[in-house]
Amino acid sequence: MLNQLEQPQPFAQANDLLLQGVLEGLTDGILILSDRGEWIYHNYYAYRICQQLNEGSSSVSTVPEAIWQTCKALIESREVYNNQPVVIESEIATGQSSVYRIRVRWLTLDEPQRPYLAVLLEDRWQSSQNQALAEALLYNLSQRQTEVWLLRRAGLSYQQIAIDLYITVHTVKSHLKDIRMKQRMVLDRDEQAHA
Repeated sequence: MLNQLEQPQPFAQANDLLLQGVLEGLTDGILILSDRGEWIYHNYYAYRICQQLNEGSSSVSTVPEAIWQTCKALIESREVYNNQPVVIESEIATGQSSVYRIRVRWLTLDEPQRPYLAVLLEDRWQSSQNQALAEALLYNLSQRQTEVWLLRRAGLSYQQIAIDLYITVHTVKSHLKDIRMKQRMVLDRDEQAHA
């Protein structure tokens, strides 16, 4: 089996394109930084999240302070945890619906003396919406039930859902009761299948 150094050039380029396609296709932001805060790589979502966090800043390619603080915590913990795999996590709330989870870990590539920081940026609201859509498919929700479920998973109250969808609070409660019944049916079916 060929290692990457021995691979023919077109094959190595295809692997690079595949890896880039995978990283760009993730819904989480991926940011690779040097231990001095220099940008090595970012996907679209990381760039967008940094742009939002740097609002008002003249340079988008500057690591937002909240992200850099988490990176510094990992850098400072290096002496304590030496070569152990460590992940430092934090959250940033920038508004009612903008909450980002930051996970930072060391990424050692070809040059062990030059480590990089791998930063995973998760948009918690977007993750919640993706999960709600997956649940809507799993529970076979109607279009209206899906709309109600998306808003409920986003943390909206019954009153807020009613206002957003131009329906009554009673209708919201009715939809949520039907959704819970469909959830229970799926859970019961799964329990029976595993029994």
